[in-house]
Amino acid sequence: MTTYLLAGGGTAGHVNPLLATADRLRRREADATILVLGTAEGLESRLVPARGYELLTVPRLPFPRRLNGAALRFPKRIVSSIAGVRRLLREHHVDVVVGFGGYAAAPAYLAAWRSKVPIVVHEANAKPGIANVLGSYVTTHVGVVFASTKLRHSRQVGMPLRDEIETLDRRATHSEAQQYFGLDPAKPTVLVTGGSTGARRLNDTISRSAEAILGAGWQILHITGEKSDLTSTSLADYHLLRYCDRMDLALSAADFVVSRSGSATVSELTALGLPSILVPYPVGNGEQRFNATDVVAAGGAEIVADEQFTPAWVRKELVPTLLDRARIADMAARAASVGVRDGADRMVDLVLEATPRSAQSSAPAPHVPPAAATRSEGR
Repeated sequence: MTTYLLAGGGTAGHVNPLLATADRLRRREADATILVLGTAEGLESRLVPARGYELLTVPRLPFPRRLNGAALRFPKRIVSSIAGVRRLLREHHVDVVVGFGGYAAAPAYLAAWRSKVPIVVHEANAKPGIANVLGSYVTTHVGVVFASTKLRHSRQVGMPLRDEIETLDRRATHSEAQQYFGLDPAKPTVLVTGGSTGARRLNDTISRSAEAILGAGWQILHITGEKSDLTSTSLADYHLLRYCDRMDLALSAADFVVSRSGSATVSELTALGLPSILVPYPVGNGEQRFNATDVVAAGGAEIVADEQFTPAWVRKELVPTLLDRARIADMAARAASVGVRDGADRMVDLVLEATPRSAQSSAPAPHVPPAAATRSEGR
């Protein structure tokens, strides 16, 4: 029986692909043992046990970026963390370590390398994180979401998507989605979303530009985020939600999307062939701008800087795009051309490739790419 240790966490960008991969591994190899290595403080501390996986923890240990007390203590703490993970590898007889970035990934990579346990890396962002750059030096099994990602030994596997997105038939569920949100079936829909906590710039600009968008013959489904103060409107065909627990239906209802460009968001939009305006989050190391590179280059999306996404920009740039239905159809096809719908299976294929055959309990089920993924392979 094979034992897999999946390491990563901290944010949804690490935890969600980890869990999607774990679920697919469990489906493909039902008698395998799947453990998760994370921290007690990260999002994984709640999501992993809720999904039915055992969570092992390591101390949260940020990589020092300047010389201070934490930097001086770092070498001793990382050595201790690596030793702790090596003990876990021995105790649980781990056959392969799969890392997704985040605080738990770096000690997992180094512990596995010293213990001669095979390593697999998954990098979700177009601009790799420090932990996965390190991981790429100790294995040749490196999967990336975006074709433009520069990482040693990388191959594109795409994003392991949630089942409800991977199997979503937007055409078949379009009417259901319109009814669910109370949308007018005679009008196309702009979906606006900045994630679960919202995006102040998107919320402010769209709320101030709503009349111009509605005047172009569209309706708006605006998911503002749980922390937003934008809760009501007097405009017909402007639908506000603070939270949406049926994003599959929101994406089915959408004909065009305005959103941030997190890796998961870009992956879902391209997998489903949705044209978009992408407004990268301006804080951090700029990874959201890089995540948009491939789909923008293909012509499936436009990118606009956060500070430039204003009501004036919407009236000058977005509204004319919405009035050009032929252009929107072309953008949709171009977005789909870089989309990967079977990322979970591709990632599991990579994991099984790295796993010693002697450890595999049974032959894995063959992976046959779905039609949507097959169409997008000729990149």
